[in-house]
Formats: sequence, C-alpha cells, structure tokens
Amino acid sequence: MKKEEILIDDFDYYLPENLIAQKPSLKRDDCRLLFLNKRNGEIRHDKFKSIENELNRNDVLVLNNSKVFPARLHGQKKLTEGKIELLLHHSLSIQNKEIWEVMIKGKINIETILEFKDGLEAKVLEKNEDGLCKIEFNKKNREFFKTINKIGETPLPPYIKREKGLHKNDKSDYQTVFASDDKVGSSAAPTAGLHFSKEMLNRLEEKGVQIIYVTLHVGLGTFAPVKTKNMLDHKMHSEFVSIKTNYVKKLVEAREEKRRIIAVGTTSCRAIESLVKLKSDELNTIDKVDNKVKEEISFWTDIYIYPGYKFELTNALITNFHLPKSTLLLLVGALAKVENIKKAYKEAIDLKYRFFSYGDAMFIY
Repeated sequence: MKKEEILIDDFDYYLPENLIAQKPSLKRDDCRLLFLNKRNGEIRHDKFKSIENELNRNDVLVLNNSKVFPARLHGQKKLTEGKIELLLHHSLSIQNKEIWEVMIKGKINIETILEFKDGLEAKVLEKNEDGLCKIEFNKKNREFFKTINKIGETPLPPYIKREKGLHKNDKSDYQTVFASDDKVGSSAAPTAGLHFSKEMLNRLEEKGVQIIYVTLHVGLGTFAPVKTKNMLDHKMHSEFVSIKTNYVKKLVEAREEKRRIIAVGTTSCRAIESLVKLKSDELNTIDKVDNKVKEEISFWTDIYIYPGYKFELTNALITNFHLPKSTLLLLVGALAKVENIKKAYKEAIDLKYRFFSYGDAMFIY
C-alpha cells in the first residue's frame, strides 16, 4: 500500500515581505476580514467588526483564554560568556525541580550552565533530536515566575522585526483582552483572538451568542516549522489543554441541537476537536471521572488536522493568515478545501491584506 503523502511544496506560496504586518490595527476590530464560504468557495470582504452581523443568537463562540508570558530570555554561557537566546516551551517540573523544555538559539552542550539577569541560572540536562533541550533552573515556583516576569521578553515571532527592542505596546498588543490571569502558559499568542475587544464581546453576549472559553497553551505544536518533505511525517509536539466541565456540556448540547460552533483560532479548534477524540464515547458523562465530578478536565494533545479530517465540533473558524508550509495551512485546508484556501490567499495577496500575527483575519463558514 502506497504511503499517504501531503507534499510541503503544495502548501507554499509567495508573500511579498511588505504584507507581513509589523504592528496591529489601531483598534483591535478595525482590521480587514475575508469571508470564505467553505462549501462553494465564495469570497467577500469587509472590516472585522462586521463579524457581529454574521454571528447569530445561540451560535457558540469558542475562545482560547491562555495568557502569553514573557517566555524569551537573553543570557550567556557561564564558562565562555557566549550569548544565547532561549524560548521557554513548557514546564516539565517534577519533585520540586524547575525543569523546562526550551528552544535555544545557538550551539549548546549538555551540562552547560546558562546565566541570566537577577541571579537566574540554568543547567542543560538534555538535547533532543528535534532541537529542543531540557534545562533545570536554580529558582523554583513563585520565585522563578517572579524573575521571569521581570527579565523575560514578550515572545514576538521572528517575522515581526524589532531592531531596537520591543515597542512599548507590544506586551499588551500581543495579548488577547480575555486572556486569564490564572491561565498563564503560552509562548505565542492565539492571534485570531487579538481582533476582539471587550466591547465587541459584550455586544455579542447581549445578542445571544454563547461564549465559552478553552485553554490551550500555545507552543511548538502550533508554531513549529515543518522540516519534512511529506508533511505527514512531521511530528506534532504536545500542548496542554484544559476546559471547564460546564463548557464541555454546552458544546455537547450545541452539537446535539445542531447549533453552529465557531472556533476563534486554530488553537481553539484543536482544543475542542481533541476533546472529542479523547472522550468520543463519553461526551455526555464527561463531568464524571473515576465517579467524581470535576469542575475542569485537562489533558495533553498532539492532534494533527490535515485534509481528509472529519470535524466533529467545529462548524466555522475565525483565523488569521498563516505561514507557507505550515501545519495551520493544512488545518484550514481541511475545513475549507485546499483549492478554496489557495484561491482566498491569492485574492488576499492581490488586495494587499496584512498577514500573520498582527495582520488581518479570515472567517471560514
């Protein structure tokens, strides 16, 4: 039997560099919005604020409330004083040790001691084949996060250029207005959510749109580049998901009543689709685990959504424009058909839409 293939070159496209947004719109909901009908490929254009007219009473809007933390650290190797840059991916802390999986820019060896500001140090424990390292910090728990919040930087993606350091508004701009203080853990923003203002969310609730929140801490599972020729050979990294039980019930009810479920961003989509895969036979009793009622369920997901995938909960998607050759392009291609996505991206480029994290948005319905 021939191995299934999705070639990376089939998900490439040329994007003029001047279309990569370097800053957000002045108002969150003032960016442009491309509407794409997933069934017939019809395209139309408007401002993002027009999404209010498209969402109906009893629609379910799913938002990822994970909060970005200052996950980028600059430091040096203790022995050689060679400069290094580190991106915290996720915590592996066990037995009261502050151990993290990280990406390190620059050559590094096991046992190397890394120095940062404010007395923070780390020892390299492991190097993995996929470029990740495991390191142990000398500070733990609350003291560790207090230091990170002081010396860390907002982890803007590399295509947003900052020659003289972060802009004064980047910390707030690169955070959704609904990010929860008790859901800190993303090393990249769930960027589709950046377009929503508190005022818009209030108006949608008044209209009768049901808003629910999931948490998926954005990490390498979302933004790691694909390095394989066949995209199906790409390894998806696991990301942490948590969802309140009452929100799970609302999703189940919406599916049973055939009401529309609209995911805001690929991370929200992956979170709820993972939920179905995790509990495919137990959705109606998911609030009971080991015969005990839980307020929230949590799990790790490495779900990989690509063309041919059957969506169980997601009917529509609000999303940004994604990088060439990325797993996120596969996800939107699975929902809207690859040919429709290619047509929409070509039209967006022709009309000079702004791309990626600080850019414009698309509504696939």
